[in-house]
Parts: sequence; structure tokens; C-alpha cells
Amino acid sequence: MMSGMETSRELRRLVLGYQVSQAIHVAAVLGLSDLLANGPLSAGELAVATDCDPRSLHRLLRALATVGVYEELPDGRYASTALGDELRSDSDDSIRGWAASIGRPYVWEAWSALLHSVRTGENAFRSVHGRSVWAYRAGHPEDSAAFDAAMASISRRMASSIIDAYDFGRFSIVVDVGGGTGTLLSAILGRNPSLHGVLFDQPHVASAATRLMQRAGVSSRCRIVGGDMFHAIPPDGDCYLLKSIIHDWEDAEALAILKSCARAMDNTATLVMVERLLDGGSGQDVAFSDLNMLPDQ
Repeated sequence: MMSGMETSRELRRLVLGYQVSQAIHVAAVLGLSDLLANGPLSAGELAVATDCDPRSLHRLLRALATVGVYEELPDGRYASTALGDELRSDSDDSIRGWAASIGRPYVWEAWSALLHSVRTGENAFRSVHGRSVWAYRAGHPEDSAAFDAAMASISRRMASSIIDAYDFGRFSIVVDVGGGTGTLLSAILGRNPSLHGVLFDQPHVASAATRLMQRAGVSSRCRIVGGDMFHAIPPDGDCYLLKSIIHDWEDAEALAILKSCARAMDNTATLVMVERLLDGGSGQDVAFSDLNMLPDQ
């Protein structure tokens, strides 16, 4: 049981969590962990490489060292840690994309209206920005690209587990609805050489998938289609995949997406949904992911 002082210290740590989140965001955007991949560097050396103010960057590194992202060495240089390594772009478990996305101003501005959402039940993002998050990103290419990179990093972390858990090889054509830039679908096609795929997402998102499919060596087996999942989803698939899609929407919109899938599917097709379950035993990750839907979606 914590003492009063320990309790106060722990609550203060939680209250100031936004500062840690933003500091990690800056480290991700600057690519500090990539620069430290080959060994320790001084704040001055990192400042030159990132075109930053040396004194300010030193303060950032020192703060991140106190939470274990980097380590300050006796000679004043900084080294990456196991936590910092997960911000490297070449890490299979990298969360650099997610860290770079969640710190962007439009995300924080929506979270600033969380109280409004809790009091009214209304969508905070729409109240702050005057439109849905999807419409906003469609008109802001940099924010959209950062979000797509975040989703790709999450899909990379999950892809092997999903493919190990489910036999996609029994299908002929998998239609990945809302498949982003194709990270998961390319992994599924790579594991199943006889399988073909259709990547379906908003046009400005789907258009970025071509290069990834080419790098994965599956472009000859994947058709990329841009469109609106509320209106028409490509037909002819025998598997329709929805990963992390339905939780983004209120019940009416979620039902509309499922009905759109049903119109595209014949009687033998299979719908596969990948979602985290929210129940009484949910941990912090799931509970705060659910809370994120309140201001952000």
C-alpha cells in the first residue's frame, strides 16, 4: 500500500503524462532513435543531424532519459534503450508511426474537448474542427500521411498473430475493407502465394499502397481500389476483412458498413472482423483506446 507521499507522486506522474507523450512524439518525428542505432551521440551531434537547437534538444533528451527512453552516459552522450529502440523505423515492433501521429496538433485539440464529450455525449472532434476526423484528414495530406503510418505500424505488430490465428489460404480473393496502405493485406498475400487481394480504402489513402505492394512483391496479385465503404464495396471476394474498422463508428454507421459488405458478398463469402473486445476485464490499453473514440472519432 502506498504512503500519502507516494500516492501524491504517482498521481502527479499520471497528471503530467501528456508531457511525456509529447516528448516521445518529438523524438519520433526527429528520428532520434534511428540516429542512435549505431551508438551513443552527444546532444550537439544529434542537434546537427536534426537541425535543432542544441540546448533545447539536450533538455528533451535529459527528460526522456528520466523515463527510460534514452540513457544519459557519464561522458554526456546519449544512448538508446530497449524503449527507445521501439521508436526506430527499422524495428519490427516499431511504434514510431503511432507516436508521431498522436502528437499532432489536430489530435490534441480534439482531446482538449473531452470534457465536452463526457458532459454531452457529442463528438469532440466535430465540435472542435467542424467536421469528422475522416473528412479532416482527407483535406490535410500531412496529417493523413501521419495517421496512415501510425495504422501501418500497428498492423505490422499484429500481422503475424492475425495470420497465425486464421487460415486465409482457404480463400481465393481477400477484400481488405478500409485496408489503409496495405500493410496487413501484403503480409497475408506474402504468406499465401496462391491468394489474390483487393485493397479498398478512400482514394487518397489507397493511392499510397502501390509502392508498398511492390516492395512486398505481391503487386501482381493485388488490385487497389479507392471508394466509399458506405456506398459500394468491390464484389467478387470470398473473404471480406475488416480490421480495426467497426470500432471507429457509432452503431448506425457500423451497421451501414456491414450492410455495404453484405451487398458485395455472395452467400458463400466470409466476413472476418479483427477487433479488441471491451469487457469488464479490459486493461489500460483497451480502455483508453475506447475513450479515444469519444473525442477523436
